[in-house]
This record gives sequence, structure tokens and C-alpha cells, in this order.
Amino acid sequence: MPDLPAKDRGLALRLILDELFDLSLYQALRDVSTGNLRRILDELIRVETKHFAFWQEFFGIKVSALDLGRRVKLWLLVGICRVFGAGAAHLVLEAIEVYGVRKYLSVWEAYKGGPLGEAVREVLEDEFKHEDEVVTGLAERKINPERIRNLLFGLNDGLVEILGAVSGFFGAFGDAVTVLVAGSTTAVAGSLSMAAGGYVALSSEKEVQKTEVERRRFLGESAAPEEGRGGSIGAALVVGISYLAGALVPLLPVVFGARNALASFVTAGSTIIVVSVVLAFLSGMDVKKRIRTNLVIIAAAVGITYAIGLVAKRLWGISL
Repeated sequence: MPDLPAKDRGLALRLILDELFDLSLYQALRDVSTGNLRRILDELIRVETKHFAFWQEFFGIKVSALDLGRRVKLWLLVGICRVFGAGAAHLVLEAIEVYGVRKYLSVWEAYKGGPLGEAVREVLEDEFKHEDEVVTGLAERKINPERIRNLLFGLNDGLVEILGAVSGFFGAFGDAVTVLVAGSTTAVAGSLSMAAGGYVALSSEKEVQKTEVERRRFLGESAAPEEGRGGSIGAALVVGISYLAGALVPLLPVVFGARNALASFVTAGSTIIVVSVVLAFLSGMDVKKRIRTNLVIIAAAVGITYAIGLVAKRLWGISL
């Protein structure tokens, strides 16, 4: 496909580099794998080699090396898999699959009506069907979307709420000990509240589903229960513990002597970037969008709550 428009050339280069990254990852993991995992990787290497050649030939672009960002990502993922073994490798493979599906669906939506869509239909079907069979058919699925949602929900809530509380307390009191006591109390109460709320919500949902199943059975209709839902207690623990973990982040600088909310903001911002990258990778989300959203939220939380604390101090004459 000669004379590609700038948009298509950018898409082509991303697709080819992504295929080369996947191929390089599978080859690197194969060198440190054994048994069934090596067999999975052998099959993935065969498929990915074909896809890499297809995209290069289709677009008329030859690529022989990864860019710096993808090389760093490759190094990190291989290092993680070396340290944590086959379980981590299966998790990485499934995350790569999720990301690939989302990427190719967006390509299909953009070009399904034109020559690109028709030309790549076969390779897209191969990507969706074959890799799903290889990765998730031979290994127990480890990425639980519900668990990821609960984890993200708890972490975000704990980090943002307690960061806001710490900022507000600093604005009102200006005393680190008072901020620490008030913030810690709020964090524990919030964690218990989140866990209880998660338990009640999922239990109520299951009760509704159970009632619907029994109604359908009474009427002689098919009443297969919904699959993939975890236990209520497990979900509550994930939400509660992840909330507390997020809540500890803005409190730690105060423990180590911070006298204002700036250190908590920097620590929370750095943490949310790391968490956003990890969770976005595992669930196939847009990393940059997730980071921007969370940073805007915590910046707003700090600014608004600190202002509220200052106003409260001025209005009610709070002093310590």
C-alpha cells in the first residue's frame, strides 16, 4: 500500500512495532520457560511471526528494531517474569491479548468499510480466535475484570479521599500530629465503610439474581445463573484493603515529618501514576488517559479541600 496518508502511516508503524514487541516478548519468555508454557510460547511465536510479516508487507514498511519505549517495556516485563515465574508470564500473556483485542477492534471500527478492513479481516480473526485459544485455553484465566474493578475502585477512593482529608486538615489545623490522628481515623473508618458497602452491594445483587433464577425456573424457562461473580466477602476484602492501601500513601509523608500537604500530593501523584500504568496494562485501558484523569482528580481534591480548611479556620477561629 504505497503513498500512505500521514494518519495511516502512523497507524501502520504502531501496528508493526506492536507486533515486533509481542514477537520479541514471546521469544524472550521462551528462553526462560519450560513445559506447557514453552509450548504456548512456541505457538504464539509462530502466529506472531506471520502477523509481523503480514503488516510489513501490507504497508510496505520494514522495521527491524523496537523504539526506546518498547525496549524499556520489554526489559521490565521479562524481568518481572524472571522473578515471579510462570504465573507472572501467564498474566502478562493474557494482558497482551486483552490489549491486542482492543487495539484491533479500534482498527476494525476505523477501517472496516475500506480496503484496509477487508484486507486484514483474516489476520484479525486469527488474532482474536487463535491467540485466545492458546493463551486462555491452556491456562486458567488470571485477570478477573471484577477484581480489577474493585481494586481500582478501592485504591482510587482511598488515595483521593484521604489526600483530600489530609489537605483539608492541614489547611484547618496546620499541625502534623492532629492531621495524622484525624487522617488515620478517617482512613480506617473509610476502609471499613468501603468493605461493608462492597459486601452489601454484591450480596444484594446476588439475592436479586437468585430471585430471578427461581422465578424463571417456576415458569419453566432457562435459568442459568450469571457466571464469573466472586464471593461477597472476597470482594469486600479487596475493596477494603485496597482502600486502606491507597489511604496510607498520603499519610506516610506526615508520619515522616511533612509539615504541609505538598509532600502528600507528590507522593500520591507518583503512586497513582504507577498504579494507573499497572492496572491499565492488565485491563487494556488507555494508560495516558487513566493517568491524566487521576492526576486532575487528586489536584482538584487537594486544592478544594485545602481551601475549605482555610475557610473553616478563618470562620471558626480554629487554632492549636
